[in-house]
Amino acid sequence: MKIRELRFKVQQPGFRVNELVLVTTMLDAEEYTKEEPADLFIQRWNIELDLRSIKAVMQMDVLRCKSPEMVEKEIWMHLLAYNVIRGVAAKAAEAHDKQPRLLSFKGTLQTMNAFRDALRQATPSEREHLVKEMLRAIARHDVGDRPGRVEPRADKRRPKPQQFLMEPRKDARKRLMQAA
Repeated sequence: MKIRELRFKVQQPGFRVNELVLVTTMLDAEEYTKEEPADLFIQRWNIELDLRSIKAVMQMDVLRCKSPEMVEKEIWMHLLAYNVIRGVAAKAAEAHDKQPRLLSFKGTLQTMNAFRDALRQATPSEREHLVKEMLRAIARHDVGDRPGRVEPRADKRRPKPQQFLMEPRKDARKRLMQAA
């Protein structure tokens, strides 16, 4: 297999490496400039961050529904909510001359939750002012630039000693009552 090795400097905030080596099967240097695979890598990295936000921040790491139809609906609801949150962050970025990707997803979600009750109870004239204030607050939540940050990839909490419930709760209760 023929491959092409590309080296390029990373000048994007938040990246741990200063230089990156990409190996690709895009061999034609005239058709695919050095920058194109690098841009694709950056886009892929953003997708990874988006998936992390959906799974961790929006707590979609464990789906709660049982039937395939409901699981599909649950996934679609998470994606819809994700897009709404990103849309609000984009509005905040536009209103305050910032890049949407540089605003914190979690900070946007927390700010929206903080303003939720006030927006519900506000009159139409008050709501416009509250939305502007919410967007201003969201625009202040920049993605942190944490140089030198190193965190272990391990869970600190220990699992609980209980076994998993592997049968319907109703059947488990019946079995326990018969054993007593």
